[in-house]
This record gives sequence, structure tokens and C-alpha cells, in this order.
Amino acid sequence: MKLTGAQIVWESMLREQVEVVFGMPGGANLPIYDALSQYPQFHHVLVRHEQGAAHMADGYARVSGKVGVCLVTSGPAATNLVTGLATAMMDSVPMVAITGQVPTSLLGNDAFQETDVTGVTQPVTKHNYLVTDVRELAQVMKEAFHIARTGRPGPVLIDICKDVQNDSTDFVYPEEVKLAGFRPWRGIDEGALEQAATLIEQAQRPLIIAGHGVQMAHATQELRQFAEKAEIPVTMTLLGLGDIPETHPLSLGMCGMHGEAHANLAIQECDLLIAVGMRFDDRVTGKLDEFAPNARIIHLEMDEAEVGKNVQPDVALIADAKESLQALLARVQAKRHQQWLKQISDWRNESEARDILRAEVDELIPPYVMRQLWHTTGGDAIIVTDVGQHQMWEAQYYLHQHPRQLLTSGGLGTMGYALPAAVGAQMAAPDTPVWVVAGDGGFQMTLQEMATVMQENLPIKIVIINNGFLGMVRQWQQLFYGKRYTGTPMFSPDFVQLAAAYGMAGRTVKQKQEVNDALQQAAEHPGPFLLEFQVKEEVNVYPMVAPGAAVGELLRRPTIVQGPSGVNPAW
Repeated sequence: MKLTGAQIVWESMLREQVEVVFGMPGGANLPIYDALSQYPQFHHVLVRHEQGAAHMADGYARVSGKVGVCLVTSGPAATNLVTGLATAMMDSVPMVAITGQVPTSLLGNDAFQETDVTGVTQPVTKHNYLVTDVRELAQVMKEAFHIARTGRPGPVLIDICKDVQNDSTDFVYPEEVKLAGFRPWRGIDEGALEQAATLIEQAQRPLIIAGHGVQMAHATQELRQFAEKAEIPVTMTLLGLGDIPETHPLSLGMCGMHGEAHANLAIQECDLLIAVGMRFDDRVTGKLDEFAPNARIIHLEMDEAEVGKNVQPDVALIADAKESLQALLARVQAKRHQQWLKQISDWRNESEARDILRAEVDELIPPYVMRQLWHTTGGDAIIVTDVGQHQMWEAQYYLHQHPRQLLTSGGLGTMGYALPAAVGAQMAAPDTPVWVVAGDGGFQMTLQEMATVMQENLPIKIVIINNGFLGMVRQWQQLFYGKRYTGTPMFSPDFVQLAAAYGMAGRTVKQKQEVNDALQQAAEHPGPFLLEFQVKEEVNVYPMVAPGAAVGELLRRPTIVQGPSGVNPAW
């Protein structure tokens, strides 16, 4: 059938089973938006800023496991996507961004709202296209979705000239994609597999570090079975939280710069480190030449470019994490490591003796809010955090039981991510409670998306940790810059009154004894609800690995002597 380029965009997305598109119309994509009226199958979400469209597509993709889609116009709209594309690229999120472009006759003429979008976005996308011929459009659409979701996922951008959107051609959607040089799938090397199985059999102090790749490969069940069979403790990266339930006996929680002390000590003392679906980010490794000094290393990784980039493994299994774990599970023998687990338990007990929740603190502190949020939700909500201290407190004090339960910007550290990403998450899981956890700084970067929340009538709950600072930067200033708080004290609006201006219910919390009632009120409210917690200002995230230090060299809170003895009652 003969279709316009604009119709081909929507027909292609129908065949890719797209249901939701996040975006904003403009001059260079108006033909595509005009054609949308012919396709009631799609739910279009109107954003208030194009960065929000990218983060919404990102949040939708992380929760649904599908490709997220955003659609904006040319020039400033397209450049506004860059932060969201970079966020998705760093965290391996499958996404297709479609941008309008000036007509082909004006390319290179500095026409109104013309930008070299493919040039700008090349470093922050898995691939991108400039479409100047309508006859190529269907093939490009097919390839873009294939590349976004296949192998190590990532964002793909399609820039479509306006005249291409208006031109017509015979529409035939390709059945398959064959791209020269694109080989995302590799079979497992049997020799490497045998080497890995031998190292696991020989190890006395093995440890697994599980990352985001486990969830992307839908391999959480295999990871748990493997860990239980070989009795290997599991620590997780920030994006890996939920790979194994944090209440599981073998779970050590998060590792790295603000990870659990016992997890970091286990990394430094293990004799075998099995890295699954993680890329040895600097926030995990600390000082590279002192990372896991006693360990042989097995790396299970999809992307060959990540193998040996930061840490050189002894054995690498370059394949899908699910496939690699299944193969290892079939070869390893059941084993026990009682002495090793006892050592880790001793470290854990010592860590818990320093937990701020053990202290009888009457002031309102963020860790208490995070733990009570876990109790209020029963640990079953999707939590979408911004970036900063609150992000680390959420990672430490909300115990993640499920994969795809925590959404956050890990690699890029994008402030302003939480609220728009939560919109995407709620669209992907309409029957699951979605909570935003944000700081007073990051929230103000994308707070205009409260209008999108209200227009879509999404029951998102918002928790703002307001400490009057750009909190994580202030912590670094306190610890490493002589308490010179330059540029970090922050004025903020009355967030509850601001929410009311959007028609959203809200409540300000200033006292510790109000926390549970406020969280319960928000949870029971049928629509969106904003809670502003005005917390104690100068509270730091501990433990902490200082810049340039080894991962086992921890800045730690002094042992808490107040409060009940024994196991922390908050657990």
C-alpha cells in the first residue's frame, strides 16, 4: 500500500508492538503528529520538556522490558533529548528517539531550527540515522528497533526530514534485519566455561558481583539458583539491586563507593570474583590497582568491549548472562563455604553496630524516611530515584526484593531523572505503586512534569528529601574541601503549595513522629501525592570510599552505643 512517510512511522511502530509514545509536536514533526489521528491504537503522552520525553521512554523501557519511544521536533527539541539519550546509553536501556528535521533542500543552510542532530547525538546513542529518502524509512525503522533491543540494549535515534514525512511510497515492512558487522550474539566458549567451572570448584572465598545486565537478560532466577547451589554470597551494583532479594541470606546488598562495608570487605578478601552483567565502573572498583587483590576473576558479559576495559579477567564468558549462568549452573557442584560466610557475617554485624538507625535520634533524618517507606510499601513498590544523597540512602535502606524495582540514573548520574522516569514506569505498570524519591535540587530540574502526571491522572507518589543543600556535593565539601559550602546552599519553593498549583495533593513533614502517618496517607490517596520531608541538614551518607582510595578503605560512622543491643530492630 502507498503511504506517506508520516504514516510509515506509525505503521512501523504498530508492527514493533509499540503502545505508548512520549513527546511534543513542533514544526518539523507536524506531519507525523497529524498522521497520529489515524492511529488510535497509540497512547501519546504530552511532555512539558523534551528531556522529560527521553526519561519517560527510559522509565517505560526499564519496567516493561520493551523499547521505549519518544518523538520530538528539530533543533532545540532534539538537543533537549541529549541528556536522556546519554542516560539511556550509559545504563543500556532500549529506546528509539524520533526527531523531525528541516526539509532536505535546507540541510546545511542553517535553516530555522536546524541542528546536526545525528552529529550531536552520535556519542550518546548506540546508532543513529538521518532519513532523506522516504523509500528508506521502513527499513530504517525496522533496523532501529532491532539495534535498540538486540545484544546490549541502548538508544537509537532516527532524524527524519520534513519532506520525507510528506512524501509517499509503497510500504513494505521488512521481515528481518541483516546488518554487516553487527554480531551481538556469540556462543559460549566451551574452553572458557570449563576454566570458569574449575575456578569455582577450587575457590574457598568466592563472591558474585551482579549488575544491571542480569535484569536486562531476565536472568535473576538463574543467578539465584547458581548462588544457592554453590553457596556464593552476592553483592550488587546500584543498578543491580533486585538481582537477588536483599533479604536473602546470601545477599550482601550494594557494593562500591556508598555500598555496605561488609560487601566491600568481601570484595577485597575474596579469592574468586564472579562479575555478572556489570562493567567494573569506577564507583564499584575504587582504586583499580588495589581492587580485589587476592581474587581470580571471571567476567560474564554481553559486550566484548567491556571485557578487560577496566579490570582484566582470568576467564571471560562473552554471551547473554542468562545463557552463561545456565551453562555454569549445569557444571558447578553443590558446595558449602561456612567459614567464609561466617567471616562476612562478622563484618556485617560490625557494620550494623554503626548504623545510624541504631541511635536514638529524635531529629528527622533521611535514612529513617527510607526505611519507613520500605515498611509502608511492604517492599513491593517501584522506586524511581533522582541522583544524590537520597539516592544512596534509598539504595541502603529500602530492601529491593524484585528486578526492575529500582529505577535510577547509574552511569550518567542525571539529576532530574526521577519524576519523568516515574511517568514512564507508571505507564508500563499501571497497577503497581510507583514512588519518586528526589532531592530538593534534582526535583527542581524537571518538576514541570507534574503537569504531565496530572494530565495523565497517574497515581504517582512523590517523596522530596529537602535538606536545603545540593546534598552530595555539600558532603564532599564537608569531607574534602574544609566545609567551604560554595554554591550548595539552596532556596526552594514550598513544594506542597507548588503541587497544589498543579492540582496535586501534598503534605509537609517536619517531625520524625509524623513520618509513618504521612507515608500511609500518601499510599492510600487514590491519585498523585507529594510529600516534602524537611530533614536535618548536615547528615552524611556512610560508609564512603573516598576518591582515589581502595574499595576497602572506608570512611565510616563511629560505632553507635545508644539503643538496644543485638540485631538492629529496623531489620
